[in-house]
Amino acid sequence: MFDLSGMTALVTGASGGIGSAIARALAAQGARLALSGSNPGKLRAFREELNDAYGHDHVEITCDLSDTVQVEHLIPAALDTMGKLDILVNNAGVTRDNLAMRMKDEEWDTVIRINLEAAFRLMRAAAKPMMKARHGRIITITSVVGATGNPGQINYAAAKGGLVAMSKSLGQELASRGITVNCVAPGFIATPMTAVLPEAQKAALNTRIPMGRMGEGADIGAAVAYLASREAGYITGQTLHVNGGMAML
Repeated sequence: MFDLSGMTALVTGASGGIGSAIARALAAQGARLALSGSNPGKLRAFREELNDAYGHDHVEITCDLSDTVQVEHLIPAALDTMGKLDILVNNAGVTRDNLAMRMKDEEWDTVIRINLEAAFRLMRAAAKPMMKARHGRIITITSVVGATGNPGQINYAAAKGGLVAMSKSLGQELASRGITVNCVAPGFIATPMTAVLPEAQKAALNTRIPMGRMGEGADIGAAVAYLASREAGYITGQTLHVNGGMAML
């Protein structure tokens, strides 16, 4: 079940904590990956790790999602390298947290440009070859705060909520062509960033989660692998919340 053999996938932010877990989950099911990120050294090392573990001759494509020109070249580069694109995973994102009254225009613009606008550009570009093939999976990583909001993250919440609405709209446009468009919304996930939090702060966070613990990157990877699969072909315009019950939406 969930066999992705013969399928290709582009994952943005692929060398990060959640991105690398998504990439591993897809590779483990047989997909060949184009790994994208802004750090070529980390990408290269991760690509070699995946090739050693799963084979498939995975590739890396460096891309700064804040640069519109680079974003516009990413899908063509993936197609040139792999020959086709079955799965797009919009995972990369940034935060520039601040209270609304103190938020600088640059903090707003950066988060919207990378988290929302770049995802739109990649969706638009990926839709063309997928429509021609009459098959595709577009999966975007949003966040629980896109549904609940969060103080100090008005820009991030706006971008993540926008991704959900954008996916619903695109899902309606592409459904007749065999293309599904869905989101995965993580809650608190254990990553290198959360690992440095004081134990007292992590314990306080865990009290907000009915399961009593943070999720793992593999939990998000499993959700993405499912939505990428042939078995999920009748699911589109949906958001799969993976948050341990923190927000039951």
